[in-house]
Amino acid sequence: MAVRVISMVSPQSTKLSLKNKVAIVTGAARGIGRAVAETLAANGAILVLNDVKQNIEQIEKLRQEIENQNGQGFVFAVDVSDYQQVSQMISAVLQKHGRIDILVNNAGVLRRRASVEEISDREWDLVMAVNVKGVFNCSKAVIKAMKNKRYGKIVNISSSAGRSTSELGGPHYTTSKAAVLGFSRHLAREAAPFGINVNAICPGLIDTSMVRETTSPEEVERWRKAIPMGRLGTPDEVAKLVLFLVSDDSSYINGATIDIGGASLLI
Repeated sequence: MAVRVISMVSPQSTKLSLKNKVAIVTGAARGIGRAVAETLAANGAILVLNDVKQNIEQIEKLRQEIENQNGQGFVFAVDVSDYQQVSQMISAVLQKHGRIDILVNNAGVLRRRASVEEISDREWDLVMAVNVKGVFNCSKAVIKAMKNKRYGKIVNISSSAGRSTSELGGPHYTTSKAAVLGFSRHLAREAAPFGINVNAICPGLIDTSMVRETTSPEEVERWRKAIPMGRLGTPDEVAKLVLFLVSDDSSYINGATIDIGGASLLI
């Protein structure tokens, strides 16, 4: 009996190339945003680093670190909740580079845990302005250029709070992150015919300075024990997921919500 021999070739592990892709990362000064910027730059992207003026020293330092690794970085101290500032940033990027390939909407704020009756109008409006309107503003500002090129990758950083409720923040944080998911789905449907991918990521408890600043070590330890994987996630792990979603390897993933939380949220 003749035996057919099938040659098995193992897939090669390749670096995801973003060479010369222009990528905007909001809230890039620290935490997840910083890790995302570093990861995209390491894979060849030209980075537009955004954060508020208060964090200008941190993003300037990040830009220098990227350039020391032979990358390219440009800093914009812009409040994403202000459309005029965002529009000016996008116009400047387009004037210099002629295109925007990637937008990572990461900028966000987290305020103290509080009940509905304890939250002031001002605090509610602040969280919504940054976490929701910021995503809208940046997406609105880049979408025309992406449509013209018939190419674009938008990744919106939501939270497991948007899929359930927030343990770290209050109802304003939960609501804002749920709104990001709804906006991401709707924008994906609108943008897909133009070759644009829009997806959302929902990190669980990630070991960032924002988490450490808003909770006690005892609470962090209690939450760590409740995570099935027995640890907090790292910003680098989130950044690797972003890298995949902005690469061409994820070309048919559109309108998705992806959880990254060590099995802490299973729905």
